[in-house]
Amino acid sequence: MASIIRSFLNGTCFNAYEYFGAHATIRRGQQGTVFRVYAPHAQRVELVSNFNGWMPVPMSKVHSCGVYEVFLTDAQPGHLYKYRIYNENSVSPVRDRCDPFARASEVRPANSSIVPAAGRFTFRDSRWRKEQAGSYDKPIYIYELHVGSWKRHSDGSFYGYRELAKALIPYCREHYFTHVEFLPLAEHPVDGSWGYQCTGYFSVTSRYGAPEDFLYLVDRLHRAGIGVIMDLVAAHFALDEHALAHFDGASVYEYDDASGLRTSEWGSCNFDYGKSVTRSFMQSAADFWINYCHCDGIRFDAVCNLLYVQGDAGRGENTEGMAFLRQCNRGIRQRYPYALLIAEDSTPYDKTTAPVESGGLGFDYKWDLGWTYDTLKFFALSPKKRKNAEEYEKLLFSMHYFYQNRYLLPFSHDEAARGRKTILDKMWGEYEQKFAQCRALFTYFYLHPGKKLTFMGNELGHFREWQEYREMDWMLLDFPMHKGFYRYVKALSRLYTDSPSLYRNETDPEAFRWVVADDPEHSVLAFERRDGEEALVCVLNLSDRPLPDYALPFAEPVMLREVINSDTMQYGGTGMTNDWAIYSREESQRHVAHISLAAFGACVFRIVG
Repeated sequence: MASIIRSFLNGTCFNAYEYFGAHATIRRGQQGTVFRVYAPHAQRVELVSNFNGWMPVPMSKVHSCGVYEVFLTDAQPGHLYKYRIYNENSVSPVRDRCDPFARASEVRPANSSIVPAAGRFTFRDSRWRKEQAGSYDKPIYIYELHVGSWKRHSDGSFYGYRELAKALIPYCREHYFTHVEFLPLAEHPVDGSWGYQCTGYFSVTSRYGAPEDFLYLVDRLHRAGIGVIMDLVAAHFALDEHALAHFDGASVYEYDDASGLRTSEWGSCNFDYGKSVTRSFMQSAADFWINYCHCDGIRFDAVCNLLYVQGDAGRGENTEGMAFLRQCNRGIRQRYPYALLIAEDSTPYDKTTAPVESGGLGFDYKWDLGWTYDTLKFFALSPKKRKNAEEYEKLLFSMHYFYQNRYLLPFSHDEAARGRKTILDKMWGEYEQKFAQCRALFTYFYLHPGKKLTFMGNELGHFREWQEYREMDWMLLDFPMHKGFYRYVKALSRLYTDSPSLYRNETDPEAFRWVVADDPEHSVLAFERRDGEEALVCVLNLSDRPLPDYALPFAEPVMLREVINSDTMQYGGTGMTNDWAIYSREESQRHVAHISLAAFGACVFRIVG
C-alpha cells in the first residue's frame, strides 16, 4: 500500500478509494474492517461509530504525511462511523467528519458514513463494455435525468434505483436514447442543489437506495443497450461542516483562506489543483464512477472554472486546473479506452477536444453552449425581427467554428429552470405557434452536426419550469398538442439513430453543405447532411407565413422524397406536406426543386437521385 500513498501524495493516483475509506479485510485470521483517512494537519484522530455506542477509538498514524488507520473486528457492514479530528492548534476536536472516501452515507439530513457491504457487485455487462470501445461515428443521443423528479410515487416518495430501472429502460428504448446522463449522484446534503454541492465523491447518494441498487441500475441499462454517463462536479464542493471543507482544521483539498480563491461563485469551496492530493482525489473519483460503478463516461461540470481563475478569462488561465484536466483525461483514456469524456465548457477555448499529446485537454466532446444560446435567442424573436440579417446570420455562426472541436448540442437542465423558462415556453408567440416552432427547433437540433443531449421533459413539451421536488407533468400527454409533439420528437429520434449521415464523419467538411443560407427575408434555412450514398436535406421556414412554392437550389439534378414534416397532422400541424416525389428542374442556369413549407414548418428530404 506504500505505492498508493506515494502516488496519492505526488498527484498521480487514480485508485485512492481502494486504500482510503472503510474496507472489509482479514487480519491475523480475524474478519473486520480497516479504516484509513488522510488528515495532514491533525494532532490525532479517533474513530467514532455506533458499533460501540459512539465511544472514540484511537487511530494510529501509519505514515508521516498524515495517514491514520485502525482495524476493528466489531465494525461490520451497515455500521455508522465518523472521524473525530484534533488539529495541531487545539486539544478539542475540529468536529466529527464523514469519511471523504466513504462508499455509503446516511440519508440526509443525517450525514454519517456507513461501513460498506463486503465484496463487489457482480456485473453482467462484460459484452456491453467490450462493444463500447470505438469510433466517433456512432449516434449519441443522451437523456439527461434527475433521478428524484423524473417520476415519483403517488405519495410523493422517490423511485428507488431498482424501481427506476424497471420504468426507465423501456422509456429510453422507446425514444431511441443511446445514453442516460444522471445529474450528480455523489452524496449531497440538500436536494435543491441538484447534486452540484457534493459532500461524498465516492458515495452514491442514499436518497434512492443503497450503492448496490445503483450498480443494479447501471447493469440493467447496459444489458438493455443503454450507456450511462455521470455528471461529476470537479470544480468545487459543499461547505458543510461535516465534509471536506477545512477537513482537519485547515485546507486540505481547497485553496488556503489567504489565497482569495477559496470561495466559488456558488458559495462553495474551489478545489485547489495546485495541490497534488487534490489531483489524486478527483482523478480517483472519476476512476471510481467508471471502474467501480461501470459508468461509460463522465461529464465534467463547470470546466470554465478549471480553465480560468474563478471562471473569468479576464483573470487569467487556471494553469493548475488545466494541467489536472489533461492528466486526468489522459489517465482515464489509458485505463478505459471506451470511456466518454465530456466537457461542459462555455468558453471559446479551441482545444477542449484535442488530444493531450497535441496540447489539448483530451475530452471527447464539448458542449456547444454557443449554439444553444444563439438558437434559442433566435426562436424567441418575433417573425419581424427574424428578418434582420444579423439575427439570421447567428444561426449560421455555429458552422464557422464547428470543426475546431467535437461538439455535443445540449438542451440541458440549465434551459429548463430558475427563471429561464422551458424550451417550449421560450418560443415566440401563442400556444399553437409555440408548438409549431418547437417542432421546427427540434428538427434543427437533430439534423445539425453534433451529438445530442436533451433534458427530461423536453420531449413532453413541458411548459412548467423543472423543480427538483416535483415529478414531470406526465398528464400533458393527455392534451393533443403535447401528444403530437411527443410523437414528433420520437420520430426525429428514430430518424437520427437510423441515418448514418446524421452521426458519421461529422468532422469532415464535405459531410455538410449549406443549401440556403442567404434568405433572411423569408427566414428560410436549409442544409445537407451526407455520408456516402445517403444524403438528407433539412429545410426550416422560421417565418409565420406559409411558402407553398419555395425554390431549393442544387448544383445538379435531384429527386427528393420527404422523410418527415413537422406540419403533419398527427404531430399537431395543419397538414401542409410534400407527399410526392419532387424532381428538380433547370431554371436560370441552376437546378431548382419546388417544395411546400408551412408557417414555422420544418421538413427533411432524402435525395434519391
